[in-house]
Amino acid sequence: MIKKRTLGTVTAAAASVLALAACSSPGADGGDGKTELSVLVNVTPNLTEEWWNELVAPFEEANPDVDVKIQNPGAEGVAAAVPRLLAAGDAPDIVQSLPPSLELAPELVDLSEYEWATDGPLADQYSIDGTTYMAGIGVQLQSLWFYNVQAFADAGITEPPTTVEELDADLADLKAAGWTPIQTGGDWMSSHALQTLGLPSIIGEHPDWFTEMGDGELTFSKTYGDTVERYSDWIAKEYLNGDALGVKYPDAEQNFLAGNTALYPMGSWFAGTEAKTDDAPEIGVFRGPAVEGVDNPAMGANIASPYVIMKSSEHQDAAAKLLEYLVTDEDAVVNQLQVDGNFRDGYEYEVNELGKQLFDIVAATPASDYTPTGQGYGERVLPVGYSDELNVQTQALLTGVDPAEVLTAMDAWFDSAR
Repeated sequence: MIKKRTLGTVTAAAASVLALAACSSPGADGGDGKTELSVLVNVTPNLTEEWWNELVAPFEEANPDVDVKIQNPGAEGVAAAVPRLLAAGDAPDIVQSLPPSLELAPELVDLSEYEWATDGPLADQYSIDGTTYMAGIGVQLQSLWFYNVQAFADAGITEPPTTVEELDADLADLKAAGWTPIQTGGDWMSSHALQTLGLPSIIGEHPDWFTEMGDGELTFSKTYGDTVERYSDWIAKEYLNGDALGVKYPDAEQNFLAGNTALYPMGSWFAGTEAKTDDAPEIGVFRGPAVEGVDNPAMGANIASPYVIMKSSEHQDAAAKLLEYLVTDEDAVVNQLQVDGNFRDGYEYEVNELGKQLFDIVAATPASDYTPTGQGYGERVLPVGYSDELNVQTQALLTGVDPAEVLTAMDAWFDSAR
């Protein structure tokens, strides 16, 4: 039986850290009488400190008594910085890009009283013990297949597949037409392709798959068996690029953009790269199909830009006001969505044809269809290390290991991890 952790079981472990954090004075009043709110954010080539300051500037103008201080974690990154800052008693008021977890939840403000948090994207999926600790701006879709329009035309494919069986037939036609059907790579990309194939059907058939896998009510071989065997068959038929294990993510992306392969299983962020590629071939996208008989294919998705308020903050009301602005103000939301290629139904921005297709997928996907990928999030989580083990075993398939051996290994891993 899995050793389940709940908020009660982690509270004691977090108590010492909270005691240190309680001694801090984040969000202190500035010398000019303004309330200072420190916001620890993910800084990237797209999300620069300058961009972050410009994002919050309209809020500061509308709230002259609040001074928002953008905090850059540097090379350490947000996930590593938060525990260190908590232990040092110097936690920020708000943290961006760090979804709530069982370990972190005791140190977060309960946002359940705020409709803008509870009604936000993926709020239910990221809740813990029925409590909302996070507010996000949108979703990153993951169960997607991008395709080369010319490749489909060469193979006589007139419409994207709507079932896995149709996808099988299309792969055979693409191979016969002289195309390498699927572009993938090593590292994390190996299991991403497998999940893009499997999760729409698996979660469609077993909506509580994450919980039932964790409890031992289901097994990997029973639920993932058909997917692993099909993926192994694709490998044997050379539907995947033969050098996959040696291909890094940027190289896989560029090879597909160069028009050398027909299909690319990847998340919605790829659309941002495609939009910046002047000589890219015409590319379309369809959501990952399920096997025949599954009428509600699941859509893998992660929250885009999650925000949490630290319980140690001395200015929680002001922090909540800033969060409401960040996740509901149309200009602020669109700005955040656009800069990183994320999506939210009802919030549109200027995109090319591929981006429009993704907006259509978001608009047509009920919230109930969204599912975590990998290890999961919120209450739908698997034992720690699942993503790494799935990657190892998927790569074993790519080296020719029999699918039965992979399934046995995954079952054994779950037995030891529960």
